[in-house]
Amino acid sequence: MRGLPSPLLTVTDRHGHPRPLAETVQAVLDGGGRWIWFRDKDMEPEARRRLGAGVAARVRALGGFLTVGGDVALARALRADGAHLGGGAGPEAIAAARSALGPSALIGVSVHAPREAAAAAQAGADYVTLSPIYATASKPGYGPALGLEGLTDSVGAGLPVVALGGLGPGAVGPCRAAGAAGFAIMGGLMRAADPIEATRALLKVWGAAETSAARTAT
Repeated sequence: MRGLPSPLLTVTDRHGHPRPLAETVQAVLDGGGRWIWFRDKDMEPEARRRLGAGVAARVRALGGFLTVGGDVALARALRADGAHLGGGAGPEAIAAARSALGPSALIGVSVHAPREAAAAAQAGADYVTLSPIYATASKPGYGPALGLEGLTDSVGAGLPVVALGGLGPGAVGPCRAAGAAGFAIMGGLMRAADPIEATRALLKVWGAAETSAARTAT
């Protein structure tokens, strides 16, 4: 099982705040975030490429890890470290993404149920995002919230599960205790007045949960 580049996966949304997206990403990086999922898929290809190039430059300058959502060709053009594929991506799509980006690329898949996490593992994904853990306006149309029980059931799939949907500082610890390998945040960072401090707060809570889990294990 491959490890994740960071427990925090920051999901971009240029609509989250009036400031430029690259500035928000920079602030997350300054706060200790190192894994950025460039999403913003509701754009014309060329405009998305330009925006992505600005994000990629910020991530690369600080030695971060860039994942591009849903467009392997764009991921390759931006020299991204990985790609995040939509739900239902099978072995051929995952293999094609890895072939295009290189054997070290990290390929993730969005899933919305434990059985989908198992299918993604069998298809060769490196990790999955599982959503929505809690109700959230950012992930409408995916059915009821899965809760911690759904997260625990998905961890048995045999690959890292990143919790996504409705998460804030108060939910990070319980998700870690339920077996999540990481957590993904969009609105809580993209909309934050101070993304630096918001990032630091989230990572601090995760670190405390990690310490607690280690003590329990021993």
